[in-house]
Amino acid sequence: MTTPHRYVSGAIDLADVKAQAEARQQPAGAIASFIEVTPENFEAEVVRRSLQVPVIVMAGSSRSPESEQLKADLQALAAAGNLRFIVGYADADTHPEVAQAFGVQALPTVIALAGGRPLTQFEGAQPREVLDQWLTGLVNEVAPQLQGLDAAGAEEQPAEEDPRLDGAMEALNAGDFDAAIAVYEEILAEEPENKDIQQARNTTLLLKRMNPDDDPMAAAEAEPGDVDKQFAAADAEIVAGAPERAFDRLIGLLHTPEKDRVRARLIELLALFDAADPRVTAARTKMASALF
Repeated sequence: MTTPHRYVSGAIDLADVKAQAEARQQPAGAIASFIEVTPENFEAEVVRRSLQVPVIVMAGSSRSPESEQLKADLQALAAAGNLRFIVGYADADTHPEVAQAFGVQALPTVIALAGGRPLTQFEGAQPREVLDQWLTGLVNEVAPQLQGLDAAGAEEQPAEEDPRLDGAMEALNAGDFDAAIAVYEEILAEEPENKDIQQARNTTLLLKRMNPDDDPMAAAEAEPGDVDKQFAAADAEIVAGAPERAFDRLIGLLHTPEKDRVRARLIELLALFDAADPRVTAARTKMASALF
């Protein structure tokens, strides 16, 4: 049984963090198979590390026996995993902003990341043997596409951080989405083709739209003809790591009288991901077919 818990405090912008991480890859060095995730080490130990090996983040609470058991099982599996993956534990009571970054709504929740992005997630405890099978399948599928710990750019020199982003990150961690968006818009006024900043702005717009007190999926199911409710459900699916569902949901609305609004929102959501992402290319093909 999951423990419902909503998070409304400051968020971490995954898109912006990923852009910084790719610019500052580091050699593997001494690496732990299990870590405690905090806002301070989120970029280095979660996002940047997931460019090298899959990272499994568990958001939990010491108040939940189910969380404690899942944490122990994942820690044991990580210790036996020979650094084929890393497990990070995020205490949702101490660091709710980490849970907010992933749109966590129930404890415990487990999120798998690779290449700087969430891939999939699940809520609630699982038997240890099921976890082992899930991790094995995930690593076998994803790890060959990543850098690996031994090839993690040991010769790379750290890139200088853009000081203009400090204000955006401070605003995000304070939950002030409008202030963060204003920073991104100011940068885009000077650099309109900056894809990383566009992605960061669009991610922040999505986070701003999320209302942790709503159940957008139930609302969308109850009123399938309400475009705004479908928009909210698509946002929730993006945050939950199911972009294909979000894309398909909006593509299904392109036949409605509000197709221009739908197309604009769909393009915004597609821009959150790399243009070469197969999920994006598939969605663009479907969108073209639906429109023409």
